[in-house]
Amino acid sequence: MTSLSPSLTLKGVTDHPYPDHWEADVVLSDGGTAHLRPIRAEDAELLRTFYARVSAESIYYRFFSPRPRLSEREIQHFTTVDYADRVALIATIGTKMVGIVRYDRTNTRDEAEVAFLIEDAHQGRGVGSVMLEHIAAAARERGVERFVAHVLPDNRKMTKVFRDAGYAAKQRFEDGIIQLTLDLSPTETSREVMAAREHRAEARSIERLLFPGSVAVIGASRVAHSVGQTVLRNLLGGDFTGPVYPVHPTAKAVAGVRAYAQVLDIPDEVDLAVVAVPAAKVKEVLDQCADKGVHGLIVVSSGFGEIDQEGRERQQELVRLARANGMRVVGPNCLGIANTDPEVRLNATLAPVMPGRGPVGFFSQSGALGIAILQRTAERGLGLSTFVSAGNRADVSGNDLLQYWEEDPSTKAVMLHLESIGNPRKFTRLARRLSRIKPIVAVKTGRTLQGVPLGHAVRKIEVSDHAVSSLFEQAGVLRVESLSELFDVAQLLAYQPLPPGNRVAIIHNADSLGLLAQDAAAAFGLVVRPPTGLGPFAGAPDYERAMAEALADPAVDSVAVLYTPPVIGGAELVLGPDRHVDPVAEAIVRAARDARKPVLATYLGAKGMPPALRVPTPEGEPGPGSVPSYLGPEDAMRALGNATRYASWRRRPRGRIPELEGLDRDRAKDLVAGWLADGGEGDAAELLSCYGVRVGGSRDGLALRIATREDTSFGPVISFRLANVAAELLDDRAYRLAPLTDLEAADMVRSIRMAPLLFGHRGSEPVALPALEELLIRVSLLASDLPETALLELEPVMADASGVSVTAARLRLAEPVGYRPELEPRRL
Repeated sequence: MTSLSPSLTLKGVTDHPYPDHWEADVVLSDGGTAHLRPIRAEDAELLRTFYARVSAESIYYRFFSPRPRLSEREIQHFTTVDYADRVALIATIGTKMVGIVRYDRTNTRDEAEVAFLIEDAHQGRGVGSVMLEHIAAAARERGVERFVAHVLPDNRKMTKVFRDAGYAAKQRFEDGIIQLTLDLSPTETSREVMAAREHRAEARSIERLLFPGSVAVIGASRVAHSVGQTVLRNLLGGDFTGPVYPVHPTAKAVAGVRAYAQVLDIPDEVDLAVVAVPAAKVKEVLDQCADKGVHGLIVVSSGFGEIDQEGRERQQELVRLARANGMRVVGPNCLGIANTDPEVRLNATLAPVMPGRGPVGFFSQSGALGIAILQRTAERGLGLSTFVSAGNRADVSGNDLLQYWEEDPSTKAVMLHLESIGNPRKFTRLARRLSRIKPIVAVKTGRTLQGVPLGHAVRKIEVSDHAVSSLFEQAGVLRVESLSELFDVAQLLAYQPLPPGNRVAIIHNADSLGLLAQDAAAAFGLVVRPPTGLGPFAGAPDYERAMAEALADPAVDSVAVLYTPPVIGGAELVLGPDRHVDPVAEAIVRAARDARKPVLATYLGAKGMPPALRVPTPEGEPGPGSVPSYLGPEDAMRALGNATRYASWRRRPRGRIPELEGLDRDRAKDLVAGWLADGGEGDAAELLSCYGVRVGGSRDGLALRIATREDTSFGPVISFRLANVAAELLDDRAYRLAPLTDLEAADMVRSIRMAPLLFGHRGSEPVALPALEELLIRVSLLASDLPETALLELEPVMADASGVSVTAARLRLAEPVGYRPELEPRRL
């Protein structure tokens, strides 16, 4: 894929230093990885050997004429750039260049000609598309607003790359050549295209890990219970559908399977390698895996970022080399990965117990807790589709798994155990999208990370933990407090339908249970009709009849069934031959099987998915319609409250960012740029005026505070509270990510505990809510547009029935730290 003839060189331009911030690891459309970087003068030989591998047809498309080789003058021309008017980026995999893109500025200073050359063997992998994103970002940084490309009419691949980029494009045909002009200003379409490509590529990279055709265990040991032998035996014991190759320096066989001295000795292809060698030897293994063409590594070895600075440097080098050679890495210091799909049956973990097949995808950050988590999952009878323990999370993260699970038909619900969030802004973006179709339940530990060594680099989250919970809620993520609660909520969401509302019917055979359930339901935001007490002698027909009535009642949204064994002399308790089925359980399952409302139980003190309450799959695992059971009514009502809250969020319209008058975004950007150039002092009132917000004047009313902060992890975060001591002491404030939709602004106002004061509490005058919500939206747009806004405080904002007025504002500017993912090209 190529375009454009060589373009002109401008004279008298001062060279820029090598822009190392343009370097990036990227995921290609087939899930492989590559490294992008600016070209350097010492790349002459790399370019020469690359050019020799390119077909005559691709060269013709690039230069519009046959050119079997490049002259030394041309080599020097293409490798010598000034990183401003003449820029070139190359894509490398391993030690080879696989693509090059360059632009040369024309005499029209805001325009440049662009040209590509992609090695034939790597065409169709998305190299050209991702290189266009990065060269366009570099061009915008250097003041180039348009690309011009000349393409031969039959070079359809290259034409498609330009047309599919989502930029505003014009086309002209002249002298047998198509001239394409691309406006490089990001558009909604270009952002959607970039996000869609990122999604497909990252999902594919995880799919390659979870569906390998073959696995090598490097470091497979003959020592019983060693790490290498444990992984090998789990792969074999799990009946992996492909070949497994033990790698041992001297053994002829390990665990009864033929062994090889090194991975390069294996005669067939190897898709996935489990690495269980000492940390100091991992680089040697990685080099061999790169030469072998391995797609992914699971590094269970420890001795990396979790121990000291030297280990962190070793870890960074591991990831850099793996990505540069087309591989993704799970770990290091991880438990491994598993896929229960019968087509693969992959258990590449250290866990002695693996749960059965089921609809839940599970991401665990902790390798140490992973074994206990899987043990508990299996004990509950909760089935998994896939499981990934990321350990130090040097490469593959929870965000990658969210990309994969969005499209995975086997995953109906997602569980996350997080110690930290590597890219919170991306997490909330992906979670918001996934939560619209599949529930995400997360337990996040690490609320007090100060001084706690983590194996991965964690950027400090500046906002409070309360803010993190609010931002999770905005994205539709159910954040829970413990692992037990994580399982409680997931088992309900995985096997039962979502509740259409918050009204619950409680059916019980013991008044004490009914009262506990009723109190708990009210505490978790549920509305309870008078519980149905069946009495201690109730049997299966009584339960079945009561459930049928409740499920048919339009005033009921969910049904909780409480059953405790009768005391001696009470009603029947007849267990089947396997002691797993009794008539009451059969009645509960019959009634719930085809219900469109969720049914949950507190059944005989069982916790999880007891066999008696399952609708079994052919393999005997819980299937859709299986009834989850809880140890006590409080646990059941807490889980139902969470499921109801999620269902309410999902039914809620997405909202929109309204079209507002009085916005002058270009002037705002110019003001900020000028203030930063002059030392960083800015006028809050003047900046707010660019967004239609007037500062000054006063009115009586309720005093409020609105603030926005550019968080280095989440991006622009908006906060709202009353401007009084009580609200400050109680931290009664709402947080949301900018920009706000109309519905998010309305929800933000109503989410604080003191919100009744805004609506006329005890006869007071209500404030003008539409004006307040519009002010929040305007401030959020300012924060979203201008990452240089480190802090903007509006206090007090006075609100009454006639409107709102900002009486004072304070502004602090700073150069942005990090980058806004939605404004940048794709990168790992």
